[in-house]
Amino acid sequence: MSDFVDLSALDGLSGNETIKATSNHLRGLIKEELLEDTPAFGDASETLLKFHGIYQQDDRDRRKEARAKGLSKHHQLMIRTRIPGGVVSPDAYIAHDEISRKWANGTLRVTTRQDFQLHGVLKGDIKKSIRAINDALLTTLGGCGDVERNIMCCPEPVADRFHDEVDHSIAAMVTELTPKTRAYHEIWLDGEVVKTSEPEVEPLYREQYLPRKFKTTVALEGDNCVDIYAHDLAIVAMKSKGGALRGFNVLVGGGLGRTHNKPETFVAVAQPLCFVQPDQVVDVAREVVAVQRDYGDRANRRHARLKYTIADRGLDWFRDEVQSRVTFTLQPPEKLNWKPVDDHLGWHEQGDGRLYVGIFIENGRIADVDGVRSRTGLRKIVDELRPQVRLTAQQNVILAGIDPADRPRVEELMAEHGIAAVESIPHAIRNSMACPAIPTCGLAVAEAERALPSLIRRLASLLEEVGLADERISFRMSGCPNGCSRPYLGDVGFVGTTLGKYDVMLAGDFDGTRLNRVFATNVPIAGIPDLLKPLLVTFRTDRQAGEGFGNWVDRVGFESLRQVTV
Repeated sequence: MSDFVDLSALDGLSGNETIKATSNHLRGLIKEELLEDTPAFGDASETLLKFHGIYQQDDRDRRKEARAKGLSKHHQLMIRTRIPGGVVSPDAYIAHDEISRKWANGTLRVTTRQDFQLHGVLKGDIKKSIRAINDALLTTLGGCGDVERNIMCCPEPVADRFHDEVDHSIAAMVTELTPKTRAYHEIWLDGEVVKTSEPEVEPLYREQYLPRKFKTTVALEGDNCVDIYAHDLAIVAMKSKGGALRGFNVLVGGGLGRTHNKPETFVAVAQPLCFVQPDQVVDVAREVVAVQRDYGDRANRRHARLKYTIADRGLDWFRDEVQSRVTFTLQPPEKLNWKPVDDHLGWHEQGDGRLYVGIFIENGRIADVDGVRSRTGLRKIVDELRPQVRLTAQQNVILAGIDPADRPRVEELMAEHGIAAVESIPHAIRNSMACPAIPTCGLAVAEAERALPSLIRRLASLLEEVGLADERISFRMSGCPNGCSRPYLGDVGFVGTTLGKYDVMLAGDFDGTRLNRVFATNVPIAGIPDLLKPLLVTFRTDRQAGEGFGNWVDRVGFESLRQVTV
């Protein structure tokens, strides 16, 4: 236990606060429990494991069978690797693929936050898995938990001054916002326990870390492929006329988690805070996190995200508080203008004579299933040609640094393994996303990753039937209201309410700048196409020139459209 913890100060706070404050900087009893011949960790360790990038889960498909036989849950662990900007070296990709084969469920999961997730790892294999990740020069520290999570960025691998300067800023933010505890190396990498009379110090997070998770993303001016409005801290890199990094627009207070039937919980979009110079962005990021550390709600975890702090105290108060902690003047935010979102799929030049190709991975699951052998195919390409791998916020994969002479070989390997060229993928499927949900996520109340493929193909057929096959409409499904697939930002969202039923959300926009709203509640999944068909037919004939589906719904209004669906 830390010498600095005043246990009386924890009265009235959530149980997580006591666990964090008395954990000796995230050590707890994890190391001791690793040595025990048991399939699961204790409750306190389960909380602390998240900071190390590990979620303790169970196979929900096997719960009913286990209960019938009087057996315990089939415990397993999910490992999330923190990958700033989604940039993965060939060696790191191969390492994750090897771990998935040896100790996980044989698949890799690309998340909407540009991480890798490994599912189905058993307790006895967890240390070997994390060591292998670190040997490949990546880490799981901060992949989960009440700290800064993975810092995202547009994954487009363009070789120019602007992108290089943005990458430098991101690297500096990662260094500043990563927890400094030595616990990670001591537990997972057999690091030496330093004997010293000086107390260990966590300069930013202190003894209790943050009240809840904290998410940051960096977008490039004009390109909102990372959904900046969904994040606690959103930073937009602005380019000068000469092509250099001119500065950053900073937005705060986005967040998409909520709880069904709890109106005090809500989703929110990030709001403009200020404009800063390139050499000021790290200080601003640190102090935004620090204000939330000091003022976020530690008694009620459902009210602990930055969006609630700002809702309670006001954006002006928050700006003044950040200003009081930095030595420079925060400038007024500049107006943001967005081009249509680019998913960066297909073949592109990257500015240095080489090419990159964006490959669609349905719902982010890299696996060998039903004739699409993306796991084997991608591994073959990476082994043979050694491209850099980049993960996108749409759960897809970019292969970068490809010699133009090697393009035919890449296309040959893709075709050989059933990996479709993006031009052949229906727009509805290409623009769809789902979270993992059941069977791995303990919070899911409905299916998502396993349910969306059949639904989205019905919707793709419907769009073709009504003459909208080429229309860009985004469809996002989440197995619970926490919204990991960002269903509240997009044209159409499906949010699970119970097994087989979803709230249907409409009136967002494809570019992710506006929240959608509940149009119909508890809709059986089989009834969703029939609900949407009359809306799509009316949209085709009544929309204005260039108007997207979500914008049309927002303009016409729910009251009029409900008459269409009667």
